[in-house]
Amino acid sequence: MQAATMDPAEEPPSLLWGLDPIFSAFARLYVRDILQMTESTQVPGIYFYNLHPIYKVDVLGTVVYKRERDDFFCYGVDDGTGVINCLCWKNDLMKEQVDPDKSVKHSDGAQGGFNLVAELKKLKQAQQSRCRLEIGELLRVRGPVKTSRQQREIMASTYYKVNDPVMAVQIAWMIEVPQLYRQCYDKPLQLQPNATSDSAVSSLSKATNIIKDFFKQKSVTRFRPYDVQDLLQPLISSKPQTASADQEPVAGPSACQQLRQLLKEALQILQDEGIVYRKVKSQDEVYYVTVQDKDLLIAVKDIIREDSKREKYAEKGCHILHILSAVRQRYSLNVSKAALELVLKSLESNSDIVSTSDSHYTMF
Repeated sequence: MQAATMDPAEEPPSLLWGLDPIFSAFARLYVRDILQMTESTQVPGIYFYNLHPIYKVDVLGTVVYKRERDDFFCYGVDDGTGVINCLCWKNDLMKEQVDPDKSVKHSDGAQGGFNLVAELKKLKQAQQSRCRLEIGELLRVRGPVKTSRQQREIMASTYYKVNDPVMAVQIAWMIEVPQLYRQCYDKPLQLQPNATSDSAVSSLSKATNIIKDFFKQKSVTRFRPYDVQDLLQPLISSKPQTASADQEPVAGPSACQQLRQLLKEALQILQDEGIVYRKVKSQDEVYYVTVQDKDLLIAVKDIIREDSKREKYAEKGCHILHILSAVRQRYSLNVSKAALELVLKSLESNSDIVSTSDSHYTMF
């Protein structure tokens, strides 16, 4: 076969190949996919499957043909999807010839006792039988993939005959390999991280933590965005954007615009988490810190105290969704479920209310 090569524009840089855990493992690929893998243009002998760099594989299949030479066996292995050549080198033990006259003399001299030479001979024969296969037998082979004379083949580093009379090994293999394809091989790995995206996420996380720490240190009950805006100033890069010599300079967002956008996203996260909320949505952006808003705490306690006396809620207490609906009717439409959960947790820690279940609360 003619080895297919990959477009250099699509091929990941070789410096990033080590980030893919499949690169250092024996990939359990189907023979069909091994034969169809594209070869790297950067490093010959490295192949790609779904952008995963691969150079060594693990194959289990039936021997469909064999050739033997003085130094190696050549087995044709069929796994049901294709046939591939496996070059299996003989070790020194396989090359040794047994001298029958010498073995007989040793065995005659050790009659009636433990014959070390005979036992070593049996061990050698057992090892040779594991490495010498016949057509129709099951072979497992591991090793790097090579292309020789326009034919894709496996240079075996480890190979042995598999005794599988009830097909337990083959069934386990047929279960494991599709799972590996779904979980690893068929998912293209993004080796090039998006530095801009990671930096933005990191800055946003730092911004929310800074604002949270400010709430704790100052015991803030309410604030406006400009009260915390200056706290996020160190997170904004002051370096101007530069363009290359052959590119026209592009006007990006100013530091002030970046700061406002970062503050807006951080406040949105805090609202989603229920840490802050806006009692009334108006042009005057006033945010309340949920657990520090005494009026909200009193309103929730009054609702639970009054409704727990009703026959409907006397046994199990008030459900959190009932409390949320009552708070929105009597106090503010903008209280979220996440904010209410923080309020209930704070009241329970102070023993003001009691949870009768995961979602029901009462007051004695």
